[in-house]
Amino acid sequence: MSLGPSAIFFLDHKGKTIIRRDYRGDVSGGISEKFQKKVIDVEEQYLSPVFTEPPNTYVWIKHNNIYIVSVSKGNPNVMLILSFLYKLISVFSEYYDGLTDESMRDNFVSTYELLDEMMDNGYPQITEVKVLKEYITTESNRMHEKIGEVQVPVAASNAQHWRPDNIKHSKNEAYLDVIEKLNAIIASNGTVLSSEIIGFIKINC
Repeated sequence: MSLGPSAIFFLDHKGKTIIRRDYRGDVSGGISEKFQKKVIDVEEQYLSPVFTEPPNTYVWIKHNNIYIVSVSKGNPNVMLILSFLYKLISVFSEYYDGLTDESMRDNFVSTYELLDEMMDNGYPQITEVKVLKEYITTESNRMHEKIGEVQVPVAASNAQHWRPDNIKHSKNEAYLDVIEKLNAIIASNGTVLSSEIIGFIKINC
């Protein structure tokens, strides 16, 4: 079972490829034609966001006039892929002030850089737009360099990559409540017939 996509395609409303990013190189050709036959040429009530065309599995969503299609070999994690595809829409819309086929063609260099940073070999990596904007900019279309080496933001390697580094608060407090409930059935001779502890944690920070 492969977890993530082998390749991601951006197709226009006619099924023609706008941009393609192949992560594993294990999917067969003719993707656009197969997708058009299964989706574009099919009536809306018969559409499915997931379908198989052995040996590949297709997962797709539509945004404006663009089909975003994931192609995977075998049986992938569909929920992971769908979540990533919607994250692509969010990131590209933030970068290009709206995701359309025209904006993708006008910014294809940035698009490929984003696709490379957001996924590696079919596994999602950095998907937070605030972190991505620190070193992939639409002005330069390349990563900032410092004395011959890539300068990666600290946030990209933080445990909480969505939070900028060096934030100081006058109070750093966390309130934690551990609540437990004991249920038991005890016989008249003192023998415990059954018992259970139900516990949960409440935290406010």
